[in-house]
Amino acid sequence: MISRPRVYPKYPRMTRLRPGALVALAVALLMGCGSSSRLKPTILLIALDGFGWDYRSLADTPNLDRLVASGVSAEGLIPVFPTKTFPNFYSIVTGLYPANHGIIANTMFDPVIGDTFSLGNREAVADGRWYGGEPLWVTAEKQGQLTAPIFWPGSEAEISGVRPSYWLEFDHWMPHAEKVRQVLAQLDLPPHRRPTFISMYFPDVDDQGHGGNDSSLAASIAGVDTALGVLFHELTERGIMEEINVIVVSDHGMAATDSSRVIFLDDYVDLETAGVIDWSPVLALRPPPAIEEEIYAALKNAHPQLQINWRSELPTRLHYSSHYRIPPIIGIADEGWSVTSHAWYDVNPARFNGNNHGYDSRLASMRGIFIGWGPAFKSGLQVPAFQSIHLYALMCALLDLEAAPNDGSFDSVKVLLN
Repeated sequence: MISRPRVYPKYPRMTRLRPGALVALAVALLMGCGSSSRLKPTILLIALDGFGWDYRSLADTPNLDRLVASGVSAEGLIPVFPTKTFPNFYSIVTGLYPANHGIIANTMFDPVIGDTFSLGNREAVADGRWYGGEPLWVTAEKQGQLTAPIFWPGSEAEISGVRPSYWLEFDHWMPHAEKVRQVLAQLDLPPHRRPTFISMYFPDVDDQGHGGNDSSLAASIAGVDTALGVLFHELTERGIMEEINVIVVSDHGMAATDSSRVIFLDDYVDLETAGVIDWSPVLALRPPPAIEEEIYAALKNAHPQLQINWRSELPTRLHYSSHYRIPPIIGIADEGWSVTSHAWYDVNPARFNGNNHGYDSRLASMRGIFIGWGPAFKSGLQVPAFQSIHLYALMCALLDLEAAPNDGSFDSVKVLLN
């Protein structure tokens, strides 16, 4: 018997249940937890950070391959802009563009809160003031379902007054075996305590992918696939694998970079006054209002591989202009180019030889993966690439939830389902 790891339950809450769900819950409580192992409609959402649309070709991935062969896959998952981790994973679970949910970058400044959000700022990551929209676990909890979005961006915060039923503080170095145990622990719970939405997250491929397409990247791809194989075997042994809708996604792909394609910002402006919030490949500047025009003029057309715009002038297809956290001046480096300073480059030259992401979301190199497998999905179907914002509506349909307002469309993805 696999031991159950520690999980953190949500504080006591008032849960709004639909009439049908009230009846189902009452029956489950009266019958007891051990009378049936059959699952309610359940989603296991698996996040593979930085897993490019073509990465299965770089290593042996028999377990992902089996899902593709007997499920649904896309030629790519089109991310939102900027093609960074937190904006994209949060868009997947809200169906909103970053300008509509507020997680506009991995690093951002909020002039109202008066603080900077970054992935290393644990206090900010757990602060619900940063997160707009309604993530799937909040939608589900409000409608009477239990959720366990383990390690998903936003899952550590109270959003709209709601926390998931089960969550963990993020641990980048948690071993694969422990992640598998976490999922099994959730599914081993008695029916009245078992979540219908569970997520798991693997950072390995992104970690190695930044170093380039080498043997370490291939090993990380194979390692994640092996961990999924162990999980699927355990679920099969329990007799519930066929009852779970498994969705595998990534937040972005990767583009090759090298040290010959570098833009030095301090060649054009004074870094002390430019108000740099974020660097590369999306340059975000919030200079003092008195010198905004000066900074903009100094950078506009300064380098042919750096496109400088006022926030209000960004292409509408990026959906990246309406949120007040987006700084007034935005620069977007061309594919494979980096933005830095001479001082940083001199100390870290090797960091500019490898891969990076964050670029224009229409680039094929930025596309991630989508695989859907389970009782709700068709078998052996491949579809063209589609936008990640449609996945929230898809998952709401799978869980029989009324979706919150979002930018996606169920009609765009219903072809995936039986």
